[in-house]
Amino acid sequence: MSASYTRRTLLTVVCEASIEARVVADAKRLGAHGYTASEARGWGQHGERDGHWPMSGNVRIDILCDAVVADAIALHLQATYFASYAMVCYLSEVSVLRSEKF
Repeated sequence: MSASYTRRTLLTVVCEASIEARVVADAKRLGAHGYTASEARGWGQHGERDGHWPMSGNVRIDILCDAVVADAIALHLQATYFASYAMVCYLSEVSVLRSEKF
């Protein structure tokens, strides 16, 4: 038996933990069927985000969905949050099993 893969888009959002609930609510409203969130630490243009203090923490949110939904979410996040919050979004084309879940 061979695996049956389907192409989907993985939208990864790394943002301030303080706006996680808003970002997730936006993604759901724009068509995401689910997400995975995890704590994230790093260093970049906005300095180091070490997560030692809850307000200095980052979260990584991964959303697997159709390309149209991923684009809609990414464009909304850009228009709504980029000017005021530390946030990075990137999209990757991936192969998934159990495509009905995404």
